[in-house]
Amino acid sequence: MNKNKEINEHNNLLIHEKSPYLLQHASNPVNWYPWGDDAFQRAKKEDKPIFLSIGYATCHWCHVMAHESFEDQEVARVLNEHFVSIKVDREERPDIDQVYMSVCQALTGSGGWPLTIIMTPDGKPFFAATYIPKTARMGMKGIIDIFNRISDLWKNDRNRIVKASNDITEAIQEKSIVNTDTLAVGKDTLRKAYEELYSGFDAKWGGFGKAPKFPTPHNLTFLLRWAERSSNSNALEIVKKTLKSMRQGGLFDQIGFGFHRYSTDEKWLAPHFEKMIYDQALLSIAYIEAYLKTKDQFYAQVGREIFTYILRDMTSPEGGFYSAEDADSEGEEGKFYLWKKDEVINKLGEKTGELFCQYYGITKQGNFENKHNIPHITTGEIDFIKLKKIDIERFRLKIEEARRILFDARDKRIHPLKDDKILTAWNGLMIAALAKGYQALGEELYLDAARKAANFILRNLRKSDGMLLRRYRKGEAAYSGYLNDYAFFVWGLIELYEATFDVNYLDEALSLNDVMIDHFWDKEHGGLYFSGKANETLIIRTKEAYDGALPSGNSVAALNFLRLSRLTGNIKLEKMADQLIKTFSTQLAGFPIGFTQFLSAVDYMIGPAIEIVIAGDPVKGTTREMIETVRNNFLPNSVILFHNVNLDNKRIEAVSPFIKDMGSIDGKTTVYICEGYACGIPVTDIESLKLEIKKILSK
Repeated sequence: MNKNKEINEHNNLLIHEKSPYLLQHASNPVNWYPWGDDAFQRAKKEDKPIFLSIGYATCHWCHVMAHESFEDQEVARVLNEHFVSIKVDREERPDIDQVYMSVCQALTGSGGWPLTIIMTPDGKPFFAATYIPKTARMGMKGIIDIFNRISDLWKNDRNRIVKASNDITEAIQEKSIVNTDTLAVGKDTLRKAYEELYSGFDAKWGGFGKAPKFPTPHNLTFLLRWAERSSNSNALEIVKKTLKSMRQGGLFDQIGFGFHRYSTDEKWLAPHFEKMIYDQALLSIAYIEAYLKTKDQFYAQVGREIFTYILRDMTSPEGGFYSAEDADSEGEEGKFYLWKKDEVINKLGEKTGELFCQYYGITKQGNFENKHNIPHITTGEIDFIKLKKIDIERFRLKIEEARRILFDARDKRIHPLKDDKILTAWNGLMIAALAKGYQALGEELYLDAARKAANFILRNLRKSDGMLLRRYRKGEAAYSGYLNDYAFFVWGLIELYEATFDVNYLDEALSLNDVMIDHFWDKEHGGLYFSGKANETLIIRTKEAYDGALPSGNSVAALNFLRLSRLTGNIKLEKMADQLIKTFSTQLAGFPIGFTQFLSAVDYMIGPAIEIVIAGDPVKGTTREMIETVRNNFLPNSVILFHNVNLDNKRIEAVSPFIKDMGSIDGKTTVYICEGYACGIPVTDIESLKLEIKKILSK
């Protein structure tokens, strides 16, 4: 059936899409097309430029531009008459977003969403911007004036536009080529990254630089590794201050848990209220690693709170994890999360309400717009109870009871939009986080959720040829996977193997890693392309290493290569990691602060890396105790394998041949610790194991 015939006067072609973002625009008067041949063919046939608009479902300024312009008949009339309009969900098609965002950054010096591009019918851009108002204001030109001007140029000065589009395309193609020169990357590079982070550290509020402040968890996990390598640095104190400040601020949802996207101020008070699944995953990893490093239960508790939010609100019935929750509800940013003092007192009663308001900085005047409050902790718990002369356990019970009452009350409000598509890459991060959470905290619920999600991806987002797909929603899986889908999911599978010792997960990790290498690896210059052989060919093919809000696929893949090499004894993967680091060495050496996830792989490669093999009966208490002893320590550059004496171990021995002779001694659970390509004397009792780990930690 012709889709055009199915569309009534209130809908456009986006009505047939699965993306929540595209569906938000399905009833716009703009004649939107999804990205595809139909749009480009129409642009060529009608000799019109293409208006490309890229955003995502939980993007605040995307909503503003949609309401202001794309729902407006006057704007729609201009677009429909002079352009072919395409809408793209950046989370479904990160390849398109990456290419045209590089154009925006090159032309304007900045980027963001909504991303606004105008290009020729062959996809070559000649205009880029982000949000544009309908009419001129605050020094910004209006969308109608801009588009009328571009339409006039297209009709009357085409050569000027064609030349500009060719020049821009050529420039970004040249920029996408990675410098093939190599520089030495080693401990000095790690030190330089630490020094740059230290110089930008906000000692008063935590975090780095001025407002706006982003969590950037890989900065913190890198610093934890540097703290291991350089015990006389301030790295650990930076991490502790930042993690505590973020948890106490409005960046954290004090009522329902989970972290918002970023803070608009330096104090972590006023967030941009959307919640992303990848932030929850990466932040929970940072808190769990901080707990392992410090043994401070505060960090463990924050990890549990994040997981509570994920399992309660962001997990599909099938087991996959949803993508995000919007900042807006009822057309207002943050409305769902804000409180007036009278409302809190009314829900909790005078006495408890006052205590809650004092602890969470809720006042009559408010700390946000229109006398509303963002709950945040103004005084640390210990100082607060000393000030109020309250028993700590009684205080905690009272505050928790009050929080639950307010949570139930808030739950009756109109909720922000939930973007319920399931992305392979982001699920990989959450699987890794939950598996690490289980290993550190011992909560079976986390392991069950990680297993269920991994099995969901393997069942629904892997094709019969072994390749991954990007997105699942309402029974439909679509789009060939990108580098991040493979790298992040392999990371999750590695963590899941170490949490379960189920060889199936290690097998799947190795298999998908091989597929990734085959489809994304640059055989001539090294490194991994963002788009693979199965992805659509765009005007450029990029290789990304920069660790922004998300770590890059190359950064994660580098560490995956090293860990899989140590888990299997496959030296080829170690050599590939070395090549990967060399490929991006000029970037790493020149601006290490922008590659902190990558530097965690460099840290691993420098070593010493540790392989721990535990051989024994999994049912025995001593075996479980030895596993827990290993897991309860911060050993970032280690892998752990299990040799089950109760099973026929042909499968694990086929994957990891070097463990064949590492069995239990005299029927006892036996631990083999290999460090720097040499193995020590096996240990068969807990005290000896603790002593060996202590030696490792003291180096």
